[in-house]
Amino acid sequence: MQSMEIDFQDFQLSSQLHGHQDDVRRICVCDNAGIATSSRDKTVRFWAIDPSNRNCCLESKIMVGHTSFVGPLAWIRPNDKFPQGGIVSGGMDTLVCVWDLKTGDKVQVLRGHAMQVTGIALDDDDIVSSAVDCTLKRWRNGEAVESWQAHSTAVQAVIKLPSGELATGSSDSTLKLWKGKNCVRTFVGHTDTVRALAVMPDLGILSASHDGSVRLWALTGEVLMEMVGHTSIVYSVDSHISGLVASGSEDCSAKIWKDGICVQSIDHPGCVWDVKFLENGDLVTACSDGVVRIWSTHQDRTAEPIEQESYMSQLSEYTISRKKVGGLKLDELPGLDSLLVPGTSDGQTKVIREGDNGVAYSWNMREQKWDKIGEVVDGPGDGIKTAILDGREYDYVSHPSHCPPVFDVDIGDGEPTRKLPYNRSDNPYDTADKWLLKENLPMSYRQQVVDFILENTGQKTVSFDPSFRDPYTGANAYVPGGPSNKNANSGKPVFKHIPKKGFLVFDAAQFDGILKKVSEFNNTLLSDQDQSQLSLTELESSRLHAVVNILKDTSHYHSSSFADVDVVLLFKLLNSWPISMIFPVIDILRMIILHPDGAAKLLKHINCAGDALLEMVKKATMKPEISSNRLTGLRVLTNLFKNSCFHPWLHNHCSEVLDAFSGSYTSSSKHMQLAYSTLILNYAVLLTEKRDEGGQSQVLSAALEIAEAENLDVDSRFRALVSIGSLMLEGAVKKIALDFEVESIAKAAKASKETKLAEVGADIELLAKQN
Repeated sequence: MQSMEIDFQDFQLSSQLHGHQDDVRRICVCDNAGIATSSRDKTVRFWAIDPSNRNCCLESKIMVGHTSFVGPLAWIRPNDKFPQGGIVSGGMDTLVCVWDLKTGDKVQVLRGHAMQVTGIALDDDDIVSSAVDCTLKRWRNGEAVESWQAHSTAVQAVIKLPSGELATGSSDSTLKLWKGKNCVRTFVGHTDTVRALAVMPDLGILSASHDGSVRLWALTGEVLMEMVGHTSIVYSVDSHISGLVASGSEDCSAKIWKDGICVQSIDHPGCVWDVKFLENGDLVTACSDGVVRIWSTHQDRTAEPIEQESYMSQLSEYTISRKKVGGLKLDELPGLDSLLVPGTSDGQTKVIREGDNGVAYSWNMREQKWDKIGEVVDGPGDGIKTAILDGREYDYVSHPSHCPPVFDVDIGDGEPTRKLPYNRSDNPYDTADKWLLKENLPMSYRQQVVDFILENTGQKTVSFDPSFRDPYTGANAYVPGGPSNKNANSGKPVFKHIPKKGFLVFDAAQFDGILKKVSEFNNTLLSDQDQSQLSLTELESSRLHAVVNILKDTSHYHSSSFADVDVVLLFKLLNSWPISMIFPVIDILRMIILHPDGAAKLLKHINCAGDALLEMVKKATMKPEISSNRLTGLRVLTNLFKNSCFHPWLHNHCSEVLDAFSGSYTSSSKHMQLAYSTLILNYAVLLTEKRDEGGQSQVLSAALEIAEAENLDVDSRFRALVSIGSLMLEGAVKKIALDFEVESIAKAAKASKETKLAEVGADIELLAKQN
């Protein structure tokens, strides 16, 4: 779908409704009369609008009658039988109950389901219920008039559509559309239980699934949109006439979506079981802490500051109570005052809580103090004793003279966090030198790394190794306070971030997720008679899994290899599968490029069979745009830079590639922005090496567009600025950059609150002033 500008105001806490004694499971919006909620505490509660304050709700009825926890609810609008309206509820006790809101009394009990009732929908005067017993039942005047098996496994949800049909969701991962008792369509796509359904006005059906996604379906069965962002089961979904979608999840968040993009995540102190929009646009959430909360985007309906602060404090406490460090609960760790108690032996270790982190200390017997080792992070197991780095096991908090701690080092520049092992007995300068060379990072980071080590180990003094030589330059190590190099050119300016050397790649992949998506698409093809011939054979599916297993095993990249048919299979899928299904295949291609033998096989295949890469570019950018294809296509091209064998292709097709992906920075997706700016940065480095002035000009133009764009991700802007600076410093386009008023761009960056943007802005400004 086309990317859209997001105009959105954040939801803020408006009010909290306390009363339930256990998890609040479901919400029912009762027009303008109020809200009904159900709970694990076996009750249904009705919260009426406060007549003196329309922004508040007051508990007015407690309906008791279920013998186990209560789930789905439905609202009966006021009529002759229920002058103030009624509520229908379903429970774990297999009962469907009807309540009169005027009295709060239970007026009907509908018995017939053999297992838990999971969904309720009103169809004119009839009640339709779904249950774990796989059936739908239609109730009329207190009697079951129809019953049929709707799915092969538990039916989890049922809704009535504006068009009159019923829709159901099931543990069999499908949705079904019903006219009467006849299933007219089965929707296949989710890979786990479909837990909740909602109507999306004028578009179709929303579904929430245990697979962590929310989908929007046309009534034809076509997936119009997939919303991915939750990290656990999605229990609920709802929509508003404004176009907003809300979802609630076991990951303790309610997420707000607009045009398929998550525009807000509202953290909760527990699982979010249900979400519902009020007519005025406010959002109601049901949480496992027993509280119903109302959220609003309108300032005049937000809670008082003291209530908001209290909620944030509650949320922080909950987050801390769930957080573990080294397998230990954070809230169970001792505080800083425990450092006042001396250790009993040299090297004794202690993990304490500092803010929201667990920090390891070692007892220094000679100086009679606790030395800070570093922040504790979980290793591959639950214990605190080991961390793994490059295949070696390090005791994270064992005796510092024997076992090095492993620190996470954030280099900045948009680079991934690196692992730095260190022993207290090591020389920090020697460690920094060797680590920077190993990680292929500039030696200008040396003092920064040393300062990091000293700060996190509590060391104050170090000795220096005068024999160190940079193996690339032959230069001595810089020693703070030492004599300067008399032969150095003191007049030459020093830049912090330019020129960029080397290429950046996207080397992280969720292989299980990729295979899951391929399998999902393959099942969709199998279920479609017109497209079943496009599906993978059993042998092809097995081969694809073998490819992914090779890619997962990074420790054997030097010796593992692919068969020619593996690359042939990928290009076959790219050429034959529907455009909407090719992005996981492109993603596998992205990772094959990073494998030495994979790159060689790919190059051989391209040389033998025509320009399949260029064809991939065309498919990835085909209109109407499919953002997943564009994103994965950008990452494929970015990764090509890692292997010099692809440099001629990248150079020859530079104009075609940049034209095809131009404007990608305007996407509201930060991932898209970053992928495009990284492609531009890599091209800046390559075309500088190739001394291609024409190509440099095109890349400079693209980088300037990114740098001047609004609402851009910090790392994306940073990489665009580094591209500009590098092209000006070592390329042939400095004058062109000055003609484009690059100094104003540099000045704006220099004024940024983001340190690295300010630093690269200063680099460009200094460069612009040079003759």
